[in-house]
Amino acid sequence: MPNARPSPEELLRRVEEEERQASRGRLKIFLGYASRVGKSFRMLDEGRRRKQRGQDVVIGFIQPKLGSEVQCLLDTLEVIPGLQARTEDKEWLVLDVVAILKRHPQVCLVDELAQENPPGSRNPQRWQDVQELLDNGITVVTAINLQHIAEIQETIEKITGKRAKQAVPEAFIHSADEIVIVDAPPEDLQLREPESAADTRRLSELRELALLVAAEVVDEQLHNSLKLQGVEMFLGSQERILVCLTPRSNAKRMLESGRRNAERFHCGFLAVYVRQPGLAPADAQLLDGHLDLARQMGAELHVLESTDSAQAILDFARSQAVTQLFVGHSLSSRWREMLFGNPLDQLIRAADTMDVRIFPHPATS
Repeated sequence: MPNARPSPEELLRRVEEEERQASRGRLKIFLGYASRVGKSFRMLDEGRRRKQRGQDVVIGFIQPKLGSEVQCLLDTLEVIPGLQARTEDKEWLVLDVVAILKRHPQVCLVDELAQENPPGSRNPQRWQDVQELLDNGITVVTAINLQHIAEIQETIEKITGKRAKQAVPEAFIHSADEIVIVDAPPEDLQLREPESAADTRRLSELRELALLVAAEVVDEQLHNSLKLQGVEMFLGSQERILVCLTPRSNAKRMLESGRRNAERFHCGFLAVYVRQPGLAPADAQLLDGHLDLARQMGAELHVLESTDSAQAILDFARSQAVTQLFVGHSLSSRWREMLFGNPLDQLIRAADTMDVRIFPHPATS
């Protein structure tokens, strides 16, 4: 059994980390899975409620075009005007970091987290402005759309056919102390914007992806809390993670998440593929890329032979004492599932001793 008594170096690290956390502002993110879900309203309402509780709250930035409900909330809060700048082809309104630091409120509300700053600014991007506020002890409440998280932009582009220009590193999102998904049924969003190219199915896929991002933030919070308490070495001693690959799976994200958790818990990291005969050349090429990526990331790779992929994965997972199963799923096949049954549902029902994490991936045509 590992030695439960921490070394002097470990005790010092914990004290320094506690001091850093105590002096740092807290970061709360409102995450939207699509436009017009109400992120700005939720952010401003959070500010209003904090002000009512006696906290010193200011608005550092808010998008200029607001609905009447949002404007009513805006009128109840102090606004620190942004800095205006102009380049050859664009007029800018940026966060006045110096003015906010001088004012030094308890809480600063910052909309449109993913915005870039003009050349010559204090920081190249707004999320870096926010980081500076946090480092100076100011709590920040901010809002961002899923499409602006850098590491998942490729996945979102496959779902929507569009790619956002601005991006925030996933690591910054994972550093949040709290994340809230601003949820709305896809059917409601479709009614609000009937001309939008994002149909209900695509909106549902984006919604599932947002839930996955939020779950990863919660995992990060748990990990940091346990690490601060010195219990990381005990957690996950029996964990084993298995990533299930298919040609159309979101392999990069699944493998990155699997490796991150394996490193965090110091546990086994496996990947498996159930061979499918007669793959189309394009699918075979995708699969080869996934398998190469699994090897590069250090996964213990296994290829299984079976006509029942779900049962083969379950049998293999049990033989390897797997505790976390990462699988992909496409929403587009639901009509087939109702007729013929869903292998994923069968797998989840049978994997009673394992945690199953589902990673949505774009539908094929």
